[in-house]
Amino acid sequence: MEYRYLGKSGLQVSALSLGAWVTYGGQVGEQVAQECMQAAVDAGVNFFDNAEVYAHGKAETVMGSVIKKSGWKRSDLVISTKIFWGGSGPNQRGLSRKHVIEGTQAALDRLQLDYVDLIFCHRPDIHTPIEETVRAMTFLIDQGKAFYWGTSEWSAERIMEAYAVARKEHLIPPLMEQPEYNMFDRQKVEGDYAHLYKEIGLGTTIWSPLDSGILTGKYNQGIPEDSRLNLEGYDWLREGYESPEGKEKIEKVGRLMPVAEQLGCTMAQLALAWCLVNPNVSTVITGASRPEQVEENMSALEVVPKLTSEVLEKIEVILDNKPKPEADFR
Repeated sequence: MEYRYLGKSGLQVSALSLGAWVTYGGQVGEQVAQECMQAAVDAGVNFFDNAEVYAHGKAETVMGSVIKKSGWKRSDLVISTKIFWGGSGPNQRGLSRKHVIEGTQAALDRLQLDYVDLIFCHRPDIHTPIEETVRAMTFLIDQGKAFYWGTSEWSAERIMEAYAVARKEHLIPPLMEQPEYNMFDRQKVEGDYAHLYKEIGLGTTIWSPLDSGILTGKYNQGIPEDSRLNLEGYDWLREGYESPEGKEKIEKVGRLMPVAEQLGCTMAQLALAWCLVNPNVSTVITGASRPEQVEENMSALEVVPKLTSEVLEKIEVILDNKPKPEADFR
């Protein structure tokens, strides 16, 4: 396993990590979650991602139970959660001081942990002053409930605003952002955030590197019965797949598959390795509903050295979606 520093911090996270979105507490139960997490730990993974909204809190409960029974050293693990959607009450969502603090404690109770290493503001909150949120996050860190805080799906401008408030008020600034990033969704990571990596030392923990499974190639022949596109509550994913944009993606995946074959890897491994080539990616969060998927995903590290400039250019021609300004990958 390769380990990368999370932004400008001294914290090292595994280049490939494992997340609970969609699967834990929903698609799989505790036994399968334990098998997947054990396979990940065996491969050297140290970062496990979660959120209060995943399966309405059940994902945290499942992960917490696995960790408690595992015998793993807490200091060997980097655990995260994300705060924004904690319930239906008026003060159970958003980034007010009240929900940030109460939501975090509720998450820790479900995880059966004294602290999380990383805590994210799961979305921007237009109704709460940024200073209020920055102060609440600083409080959590000062209280030992979390070690670092960051954002998820925030604009570069809003991240900079939070950073400026923190510096002005002698508070703790955001360290990392968790954006969607894959071959089809590149603008934020390669374009919008380009100046933040050097200016504030932003780290990234990217999600959906396989674009909800499209980049595995499994949808090129239709939707499998056991796919997440058939899960209750994920109609929006299916609609995206069946849209003209989704069909264009499927066509491009069909053209990318021969590239993967030439490299001797699966389409999923190629897509993960492509994300890892970007030096501004701290870790790529993978998902898995069985341990065999974890093992396949971890092998993507072996594909990274095969992505030469020539191979990357061949991929660029197929994708035809490089953001402007262009990011300097190599």
